[in-house]
Amino acid sequence: MAVEEAASEDWTPLEQVLSGTVRRTGAVAAGVYLLSPDDPVLGLMTVCGLPAKTVEPWWRVSVSAAGPLSEAVREDRLVWVGRQEDMARLYPNAAAGLPYQFALAFAPLRGSRRWGALALVWSHDHPPSLTRRERGHVLSSANRITRALDRAPAAWSVPEEPRAVPLLRPGPDPAQTGLAADDLLQRLPVGALGFDLQGRITYLNDAAARLLGHSAADLLGTLPWQSVPWLDAPVHEDHYRAAVFGREPVAYTAPGPSGRWFDIRLYPGDSGTSAFLSPSPRERAADAPPPRVTAAPDAPPGTAGTGRIHQLIHLAAALSQTVTVADVVDTVADQILPAFGAQGMVVSAADASRLRIIGHRGYDPRTVARLDGLPLDTDVTPVGHVLRSGVPAFYADPAEMTRAHPRAPALSGKQAWAFLPLLVSDRRVGCCILSYDRPHRFGAGDRAVLVSLAGLIAQAMDRALLYDAKHDLAHGLQQALLPVALPPVPRLDVAARYLPTARGVDVGGDFYDLIRLGDTAAAAVIGDVQGHNIRAAALMGQVRTAVHATAGAAPGDVLARTNRVLTDLETDLFVSCLYLHIDLAGRRLHLASAGHPPPLLHSPGPAPHTVALQAEPGPLLGIQPCTGADYPAITVPLPPEALLALYTDGLVETPGTDLTDSIAALTDHLARNAGRPLDELADSLLHHSGLRHARTDDTALLLLRSR
Repeated sequence: MAVEEAASEDWTPLEQVLSGTVRRTGAVAAGVYLLSPDDPVLGLMTVCGLPAKTVEPWWRVSVSAAGPLSEAVREDRLVWVGRQEDMARLYPNAAAGLPYQFALAFAPLRGSRRWGALALVWSHDHPPSLTRRERGHVLSSANRITRALDRAPAAWSVPEEPRAVPLLRPGPDPAQTGLAADDLLQRLPVGALGFDLQGRITYLNDAAARLLGHSAADLLGTLPWQSVPWLDAPVHEDHYRAAVFGREPVAYTAPGPSGRWFDIRLYPGDSGTSAFLSPSPRERAADAPPPRVTAAPDAPPGTAGTGRIHQLIHLAAALSQTVTVADVVDTVADQILPAFGAQGMVVSAADASRLRIIGHRGYDPRTVARLDGLPLDTDVTPVGHVLRSGVPAFYADPAEMTRAHPRAPALSGKQAWAFLPLLVSDRRVGCCILSYDRPHRFGAGDRAVLVSLAGLIAQAMDRALLYDAKHDLAHGLQQALLPVALPPVPRLDVAARYLPTARGVDVGGDFYDLIRLGDTAAAAVIGDVQGHNIRAAALMGQVRTAVHATAGAAPGDVLARTNRVLTDLETDLFVSCLYLHIDLAGRRLHLASAGHPPPLLHSPGPAPHTVALQAEPGPLLGIQPCTGADYPAITVPLPPEALLALYTDGLVETPGTDLTDSIAALTDHLARNAGRPLDELADSLLHHSGLRHARTDDTALLLLRSR
């Protein structure tokens, strides 16, 4: 059942609690966000103390968005943002869309289910921290609202637009003072207006009616930007929103009709906003400051207001942080769909002469399969025409779509569509389609913002497609050069792992290998090529080939000959490497190192112990001419059922951490978990490394256990 259809008695407890919350906490406004059971979206269900219109850009917020509201719901905790500086530091994307001075708190609502969150707004003069008493009031109010939601017999759902709750405060009967107040205001030479919490005109004196050019009867009960066309401009919307959010007076000068200018002063309060309007001379002295104007004087009606503009800035900031195609698709789905109230999305990329669907939300996979691979010039849907012309197309209902493309409505079952071409310098990148489950009218403001947004999506998508192509090429090369499977060696169990860097932007040159040298001997190799790019991956393959060519010789000779190959290649990349000759028959290990971290050896038995095998390291491969490179080898006994761990520095090295301490911690973890199966042990070592520090390098791990 929709919220609007809920019985009035179901709303009464919630309204009373919300209004009381504002009084108890000292906030200027409060709202309840309801979590949609079908989509990961938070919808503003009700608002108290603010006009619903002023918060329109934030009626829908994705749960996955990077902001304080979403974080409160995801992490089930109270989130406080005391200053605009804190918002910019902690949530830069959200700050781009909320350029106002006020304090915010978001408390999760969790009862019989996860309902959503309580949002509270304080004026700019609130201290930067919540007191213990205020925190208690916020949490107790959240509990009261949760109980009201739990007890309501009607099924709550996210409404199309939030319900306004009056802010009830004790005070004198307005009828007792109304006549005296009217007499006072009528005597003023300037225009005086009063607005309620929803922005409707509740009072205006005769001077205001004359200046606005309308009678009081025509204006009372209306929204000024609807009844007075010249007030429907971003300059007025932005200053009005700044006043009601910040709860501080705002004064500015703005243009009116026929070249006239007006000085406007706004005085917000708990019960509404007062405004004073007076003529301002257009002509000023040469040394006088210019009028305080933040918008073009002749902004056409229906253009995008500042709320939409701030929303566009917020979405642009989110898109600027995307790297891969999946990042772009997720950002569009998680933030743009809720912002515009859409339920479906398809993002297609131009691939040769076909449209390849690279992301979608709100569509049946079978529908996506039918639409995937359409020709670029298709006329089955508007996509072909949109890409050819570069002009977006908007269809408010199926009838409008059917007139242009008769077969299109039946393909998806949607009821309204926005087709946005993704163009970069007249090059067709693809198309983004937003769709609605019900007919939807696209206003001029929405169209303007969506067209601007399409350009931002196109730029982000173009970068992401290039990145993915480069990454896939490098990753494919690296995977082709790593061993597909390690050879079986009698009496030796093996497990290996390769983990790319946490940054996810490049590939590296880490490698491992196991070379069978007979039934009783094997060579284990691990190394790290400098860099995270295609050159590093290619050089890694050459190092593996060189090691294979000389495997079986003495460990020092293998590294010396490999170094000779690298110096002959005249590469400017360096390689660390560890070569380990395992003699299973003689129970001995022979190893040499080219500047690589030491392997770990765990010996079981009555007195188990784990040590790092410290061989005197030789120079990195490729750093010294072949005639001067020396790689001393050491020999150590191989106990029965011994465990060997070979790894690259990504497992132990991080800026600001002593390498010796990291290796000691890894040695201790290996000793405590050595009895586990090798695959479990490998995952445990990687997990241990991730808990200790964020990975800044690729990681290769090779575990061997003698039987």
